[in-house]
Amino acid sequence: MAEQNQNKNGKQKPVQDMNQILKVRRDKLKELQDAGKDPFKITTYDQTHHSQEIKDHFEELDGKDVSIAGRIMSKRVMGKASFCHIQDKLGQIQCYVQRDSLGDEPYKEFKHLDIGDIVGIKGYVFRTQTGEISVHAKEVILLSKSLQPLPEKFHGLQDTDTRYRQRYVDLIMNEDVKKTFIKRSQIIREIRNFLGERDFMEVETPMLVDNAGGASARPFVTYYNALGEYKKLRISLELYLKRLIVGGLERVYEIGRVFRNEGLDQKHNPEFTLMELYQAYTDYNGMMELTESMFRYLAEKVCGSTSIYYGNKEDGTGKIIDLGKPFRRLTMEDAIKEQTGIDFETINTDEEAKALAKEHNIEFEDRHKRGDIINLFFDEYCEDKMIQPTFIMDHPLEISPLTKKKPSDPRKVERFELYINGWEMCNAYSELNDPIDQRERFAAQDALSAQGDEEAQHTDEDFLHAMEIGMPPTGGIGYGIDRLCMLLTNSASIRDVLLFPTLKSLSKDNTQVHEDKKDETAGSDNNGFFTPNDKIDFSNVKIEPLFEEQVDFDTFSKSDFRAVKVKACEAVPKSKKLLKFVLDDGTGTDRVILSGIHAYYEPEELVGKTLIAITNLPPRKMMGIDSCGMLLSAVNNKKDSDDEELHLLMVDNHIPAGAKLY
Repeated sequence: MAEQNQNKNGKQKPVQDMNQILKVRRDKLKELQDAGKDPFKITTYDQTHHSQEIKDHFEELDGKDVSIAGRIMSKRVMGKASFCHIQDKLGQIQCYVQRDSLGDEPYKEFKHLDIGDIVGIKGYVFRTQTGEISVHAKEVILLSKSLQPLPEKFHGLQDTDTRYRQRYVDLIMNEDVKKTFIKRSQIIREIRNFLGERDFMEVETPMLVDNAGGASARPFVTYYNALGEYKKLRISLELYLKRLIVGGLERVYEIGRVFRNEGLDQKHNPEFTLMELYQAYTDYNGMMELTESMFRYLAEKVCGSTSIYYGNKEDGTGKIIDLGKPFRRLTMEDAIKEQTGIDFETINTDEEAKALAKEHNIEFEDRHKRGDIINLFFDEYCEDKMIQPTFIMDHPLEISPLTKKKPSDPRKVERFELYINGWEMCNAYSELNDPIDQRERFAAQDALSAQGDEEAQHTDEDFLHAMEIGMPPTGGIGYGIDRLCMLLTNSASIRDVLLFPTLKSLSKDNTQVHEDKKDETAGSDNNGFFTPNDKIDFSNVKIEPLFEEQVDFDTFSKSDFRAVKVKACEAVPKSKKLLKFVLDDGTGTDRVILSGIHAYYEPEELVGKTLIAITNLPPRKMMGIDSCGMLLSAVNNKKDSDDEELHLLMVDNHIPAGAKLY
């Protein structure tokens, strides 16, 4: 982020020391303050026009006075006349600054301004000899002094971690980023417009709750000092909105933040924006009509067409998604049958379903029932195939504790999820309004919680009381706003549509270490990448005997061990163990490897690391994804325990991708 200048011959001058750059800027500020020209004492500025407004209305503004304000993004000083570019919220415009127009002293002050300074400029509109619409400055006022240099213009701000942590700089330097967030604001505004036309009422409900229900997720817990009670941050909006349906409001919605204590990856952030709505006297068919109409409306308003492009246009890996055609409707069991030939209508018991899962190498837990296995099969074989808009309907009862049963088949519920681009975009029900049935399903969720399911819901007595008052037949739906924004802005990661995404703190002062980890980290000056041996307690480590079975050298030498760099990492949906790594193995083609390491690492902390992998293993399908190789981990068993600890083998980042181990 050092400042660079060019001399008169166009050659680049040496880069100044950063400390010197910072000192020069502060010295300039002090000179202004000593002269009674402190810019930070200015409170207002009369801004009459923005850059793009001047360009759009040049014919009527040509020769007329305007007043603009913004940040200096470039400055070219040429003796008695200079040019600069001013950036405001709508873009940039060139300004022509002439000594004869400003006066000697003001022109001298202009020459001392820095890139990044915020100025107000008054002058008249004109077109230069090269045809560029510009403002001929009559007055330049420094409104705010920039004490930190911006990234140099040619390379800009490209490092993704810095971009997310310093979004304010990202917005200044990257025009496309600003456009993404302008479009996000438009999406939310148009959702409100669409629902307003349908007579929905926007409401607000509590974020701190006693019972975090309405979804299967682990909540965050906080302590409320004034009440002397623990509270949870909401994981959905559902249960309070349904209370309002009971109260007779009939059509309600809320757009608000929800919080789920889970991992971070390209499609998940622990706090995210959810829109939920509930409409009395309709069912999930009514919600399908509303959803299809809303997505089509948003595409037209925000993108200008019902056909949108998602992916990389340059390398042709993207696809056109058509939101104009009627959305396909398919039951979950029919989707599985279409992809695998398996007909779950013929599978009637939990034991049969589990046997089928074992046969197809699908991971499941002992507590899972037939309906859970059906859902796992869908995740494995179908989800990523749903590129064009598809309603997946009639989910198993076991995974839908708040949904009304299908009258024709009580093993299923009237629920759908909309899939686009292989992503789940929304979740909708014919809402359960039978309080007796609801109590039984809450009891089943309580039982799952007792078995160790941290994402299970719990009985909510006040919600049950509301249902006993009487809730009309109701349709409800929830949309993840962030994922919708990813689709409509062609963004690859959820962090690209969140102004300030959740990131691991860089400061130790902001990280509270769990009691059982304090001794391990006490006095350490590193981030855990390389831990000094004297900081590790080896006394309770059981070392397995080596060389019990010898491997001949020829067999060993056939394994191709390579250094690989982690380009991207995300949690595999519906799997608590697996992480999906996108790796640079030096070949120029991305390599995908899945590893059951999620219990020990979060995806975000592995991006950028250099790992060791065996790269010549045959592909192995895991959760419907081909895993092309194996990442190496160090595994140990603690004494008096059968639990294993896994530690990914990480090497120094100066080792290039593709380097072979001998």
